[in-house]
Amino acid sequence: MFPPPSERGPQPRSLPGTDAPRTALFVDRWGTLLERPARGWCARFSNARFTPQATDALFRCTRSGWALYLIGNECQVASARQSVESWQAFERALEARLAGLGIPVARSYACLDDPENGASGRRRDSVFRLPNTGAMYHAAQHDGIDLPRSWVIGDGSQELTAGWRAGCALASIGSDPALGDGGFGTGAAVEAPSLAEALDEIRACAPTRP
Repeated sequence: MFPPPSERGPQPRSLPGTDAPRTALFVDRWGTLLERPARGWCARFSNARFTPQATDALFRCTRSGWALYLIGNECQVASARQSVESWQAFERALEARLAGLGIPVARSYACLDDPENGASGRRRDSVFRLPNTGAMYHAAQHDGIDLPRSWVIGDGSQELTAGWRAGCALASIGSDPALGDGGFGTGAAVEAPSLAEALDEIRACAPTRP
């Protein structure tokens, strides 16, 4: 898990009972926020590309009050194809780029371990490894995120399964065969070809959610 959520501390909150429930967007990195290269990841942020119109749509959402959380399993780190230090530099550059575009990242959740295929020292499980729900429940406990009114957005079954287990709304991106017929078996409320289009749908339907 990088970086340990506890190192960032809780997000500022009002006195209990005086603030409205906070809503979040839990966005998968590769294939959703960032275009997925042939090998599945980039070692340098300079080689990464945002999916079309993703940052414009995220800017509108964060300005509308959504908190942005990044999620994902970074298997290339778990398998030692990329060093932890290289990943940390990539993530810092990604967050800095988003911040420069007016898109703050509330927290970054990334599991760098794999209990089955991890290299020495990384062959272990974590509550933050998708489809586990550690990221969502941590955000709820520490930042006051209202999970039933929040969304998990991704192009793969692992992040959507985690969102379903945590009771979040789901947005399925693209047509990953693992999701079956381009959708998520447990019922994605939004199915869209891109993150930008999914976010536009989410903003349109959010006022009608309970």
